Amino acid sequence: QVQLVESGGGLVQAGGSLRLSCVASGSSFSINTMAWYRQAPGKQRELVAFIRRDGGTNYADSVKGRFTISRDNAKNTVYLQMNSLKPEDTAVYYCNTGRFISATYYPYDYWGQGTQVTVSS
Repeated sequence: QVQLVESGGGLVQAGGSLRLSCVASGSSFSINTMAWYRQAPGKQRELVAFIRRDGGTNYADSVKGRFTISRDNAKNTVYLQMNSLKPEDTAVYYCNTGRFISATYYPYDYWGQGTQVTVSS
């Protein structure tokens, strides 16, 4: 069983920054690929970024150059630094754990409660 607890969301003006955190427990955090997803009202949940156990990262085109994912294995924590935020980044952001196989991320069905990010124009 895996528990994921996200924090760090809030209300910010366009152009601002936020840093999200996710603490994982109940699994071998350091051997798993970790990811952030987001879901805006009326839209499907989408993959924002993931980070492999070797530190390799991958980003959705919509956030490249603005968001940075990182991890601290000693703290079982994954972060998402979000800069130059846009109103279209408004969503509930979820942490996830999964596997990276053949250049594809496969999520496990473990999700936190999510943290709301709202970007005003």
